Amino acid sequence: MKIKLMTALVAACCITPAMAQQSNITIYGIADAGLNFSNNGGNDPKVKVVSGMADGSRLGFKGTEDLGGGYKAIFQLEARVELDTGKNSTGNLSSNTGYGLTLGMEALPPSILTAIRSAVNPATVVNTTNAIFDRTSMVGLVTPVGAVLLGRQYTPGYEVFAAADTFETGTAGSWGWVTGGLGGLLTTGSTIRSDKAIQYRIQTPEGFGGAVMYGLEKSGYIGLDKRFWAFNVTYKANGWDVGLGHNHGTDQVGNTGLVTTTVGGSYSTGSNPGDWKFFAGYQQMKNPNSVLIPVFVGTWDASIAPQLAPLGAAKAGALRNIFVTNLTRNFNLDANSYSVGAHYRLANGRIMASISHQNDKTVFDSGATLYAVGYDHFLSKRTDFYTVLGVIKNKNFGQYAPGVAATAGGFTEKAGDTARSLQIGMRHKF
Repeated sequence: MKIKLMTALVAACCITPAMAQQSNITIYGIADAGLNFSNNGGNDPKVKVVSGMADGSRLGFKGTEDLGGGYKAIFQLEARVELDTGKNSTGNLSSNTGYGLTLGMEALPPSILTAIRSAVNPATVVNTTNAIFDRTSMVGLVTPVGAVLLGRQYTPGYEVFAAADTFETGTAGSWGWVTGGLGGLLTTGSTIRSDKAIQYRIQTPEGFGGAVMYGLEKSGYIGLDKRFWAFNVTYKANGWDVGLGHNHGTDQVGNTGLVTTTVGGSYSTGSNPGDWKFFAGYQQMKNPNSVLIPVFVGTWDASIAPQLAPLGAAKAGALRNIFVTNLTRNFNLDANSYSVGAHYRLANGRIMASISHQNDKTVFDSGATLYAVGYDHFLSKRTDFYTVLGVIKNKNFGQYAPGVAATAGGFTEKAGDTARSLQIGMRHKF
């Protein structure tokens, strides 16, 4: 029996490498962390150790298998890693309360208003489901006429947005900190990834490319859309990386939800490629029917309505109407935004600077402008040190605060306050 078992183990050891050689599998990741010095008002700590400032820290697996004839099977699994805690989910950088989603609800009983403000300021805002491969989980087939991908993926519209962001969707300088509504990530202006999505992509040797995505039920920016569709067209050649992208989501019953149209990208030039790199982007965003409205209304009916029963049906109904009417209005997103900036190569580093602005077209007129400057020094191709200063000038009810690649900044203490953040970090790619 022992001889048979030993023979089987030896055979397995011999077979396993042979099987692995048929696929090219890569383990990769990014370890990124640093210090965040912020001034957003309130009693929040001014200095924090933060994971994923320039790039979200991650651990990933990807592979390809050549099937012959121009066909390849591919997969990618990428997990979020928060270096400061070892977890795979996180909250806002600031613990300040955002008041935008409860504007107009002051007539509600104080205890209920407090409960609602707590509900719309959750402790966990990124990867709330604790998914293992929250960043990407995808399998696909590459063919001579394009690739077909299935799973959780970056959306075509967001790819164009990212290409136009001077700070590459990370640190306090990212354009994303001033896109969206008054509720922070709950009223985001971008569908970064979509669950349950199928995508077709193509890229020509001349640099032209495109993508079309369709998400089935429970897709979209937080996995609650009934349907989601998106596309982009891009050009990546001769120093250009530009495109046009469109994302279109729906609510749980099919009404138009979060819709964004983005145009922009970058252009590199200079005596050496990339000496100067210029960025510009413009985005329109609307969300007249947020998928979160039914979630919060359902919570009211299940948890708060029973507490109001002693007040009588008329009073309880009036209070519910105050809640639903203002919540619907406050969740409405109607804005446009732009960002311009540049990189300049300097020895083994680069200087970065940008200006990003959000124009809020709702009745609140609560836009914001982000000014950012930074320096990134490369110790090697895989390791760099960086420092970035971001300042957000808020208007009216705006409470925007700078964040990092791994999570949002949260809110200033008071509406209209200026938010400041200085970040110093290290990033290693492996």
